[in-house]
Amino acid sequence: MMVKSQETQNSVPAAPTDATAEEREPFTELRLELLVLPVTDVDRAKAFYRAVGFRLDADHTSDEAYRVVHMTPPGSPCSILFGTGVTTAPPGSVKGLHLVVTDIDRACRHLRERGVETGEIFHDTSDVFHRSSGATRRSGPDPERRKYRSYAAFNDPDGNEWVPQEVPAES
Repeated sequence: MMVKSQETQNSVPAAPTDATAEEREPFTELRLELLVLPVTDVDRAKAFYRAVGFRLDADHTSDEAYRVVHMTPPGSPCSILFGTGVTTAPPGSVKGLHLVVTDIDRACRHLRERGVETGEIFHDTSDVFHRSSGATRRSGPDPERRKYRSYAAFNDPDGNEWVPQEVPAES
């Protein structure tokens, strides 16, 4: 059965109602572990992500039309995959991939030391997540250094956008 969401007017599956919460089987885990990035030059992308500090997990070629490069950011359970014949998305079309860091200043400094041009550190005055319009964006980290409120941005050579987001370590 499908129902229309009031907010989006899109069809969404209806929750089962024929069993009590205790009788329902726990929902299976859905772990996000891999993001596919569209790139034009596989070797250039591989060199860029190595410079950023990503670990190379695999570089596999079956034939001229298929190559897979699998890399993982330091400390992350989620990896990226790019290559030849792995996606039809246009290169540079992925935007807003967040990399959680404990110290935004330090992360940006480390990226710059590796030759990665980061935008200025910013915070958004409207809420816990930055708005894509930039209308409420302010220069510098969140003055109170609250979780999820300070950002920067950088692009890979194709224009896929990454957003380091500060989540300070618990004291």
